[in-house]
Amino acid sequence: MERQNSVQSTKTGRLFIILGFSCLLLSVTFGLTASLQYLAPQLFVDHLSFQKTRPLHVFLAINWLFACISGLVYIIIPRVANRQLFSGKMAIIHLVLHAATITIVVTGFFLGHFSGREYLEFPPWIVGIIIFYWLIFGVNFFKTLQPNLATAPVYIWMWCTGILFFIITMAEAQLWMLPYFNTNIIRDVTVQWKANGSMVGSWNMLIYGTAMYVMEQVTNDKTIGYNRKAFAFYFLGLTNLLFNWGHHTYIVPAHPAIKQIAYLISMTELLLLANIMLTWTAAFRKRPVAEFEITYSFLKTADVWVLINLILAIAISVPAINKYTHGTQITVAHAMGATIGINTLLLIGCVVFVIEKQLSTQAKKKMNLGLKTMHISLFFFWLSLLAAGVTRSSGIRNNLYFAEITERATPFLRVFSASGIFLVVGIVLVAATCIPAIWKFEIKA
Repeated sequence: MERQNSVQSTKTGRLFIILGFSCLLLSVTFGLTASLQYLAPQLFVDHLSFQKTRPLHVFLAINWLFACISGLVYIIIPRVANRQLFSGKMAIIHLVLHAATITIVVTGFFLGHFSGREYLEFPPWIVGIIIFYWLIFGVNFFKTLQPNLATAPVYIWMWCTGILFFIITMAEAQLWMLPYFNTNIIRDVTVQWKANGSMVGSWNMLIYGTAMYVMEQVTNDKTIGYNRKAFAFYFLGLTNLLFNWGHHTYIVPAHPAIKQIAYLISMTELLLLANIMLTWTAAFRKRPVAEFEITYSFLKTADVWVLINLILAIAISVPAINKYTHGTQITVAHAMGATIGINTLLLIGCVVFVIEKQLSTQAKKKMNLGLKTMHISLFFFWLSLLAAGVTRSSGIRNNLYFAEITERATPFLRVFSASGIFLVVGIVLVAATCIPAIWKFEIKA
């Protein structure tokens, strides 16, 4: 039975990762379509308008993150726990329900059936299914790992936190259905952004925890998960998960304490910034184990984006700046830098860690080319969004008409779309290498 569970865990993990890459490829396709619709609003307007491509892009991007991290957990956790997966059948149920949910929601979007809230634009009964399969995932995780948190490395704390808080925040995001919230716009918007902001923190915990485990393996430095500084920054990240969402609601006339706490917590990210500049980068100076050079390249590139995006995150958390950036393409730039530059590169790096030993020299060259293409094109993509956002903010302050603001931003939006094409090419190159390799991957008995 244990051998059967081990094989099932690997197979389920592989299928989750392939499901994740499928979501990623579809997401960037719809995202590229949406970017072209900025320049040509009538493009596909009769069948696939911007009102459909945007939620399709966002929903599939989120499910790329969750499907891929679920697959990595199913493959890695038995290694960490040094025991077989608790239940292979529960893992299959998780996979089937997750894939079915994606299919139902995407079909609904194509048919124009929207409900729920921003980023969760599907019927509330779908949320019940999502919470159910995350509970299955959580039981399988905790039963397999049986963590002793008193002696556990920091990445185990991060995995535990990520799973628990995703379930909590997904349920919290449905409070809008209660009259106490949906009859009061201030409560409604505040709780919506609190839930969404903390949910982002939950998947960050899962992704960063996995990346930390992989970095430990790649650098062969077993102190990474146990030093006091790592735990100090884990608790700082947990505090941010709980409170720094408030910078999304500066414009909402909620209680001033919410905004003050959010601002103070957001500014603690300066400590994260200093830590990256002084110590995190130093860890990457240690040369990786020879067979993990591609993994190392992805993690190191993601580290660059952590630095870039954290500077932007701190800036837009300052109320005086947030007043002009909120709702502009600057917010989109921050989201894209985090989702693609950090989370996607970290996840791909973790997938490469699993398969790198079986990659051919030619495959590794293709991976490197894909990574460089992603990195360079994302930089221009990100810069063009910042420029478009500054143009929009300036136009609003000067009381310009929307058409005039759009005209001024058009050159930047052209760069945005063009760099988006190259970004998709880079992602396709990487996915075309990863998918066949992960399909063939097996853990040796």
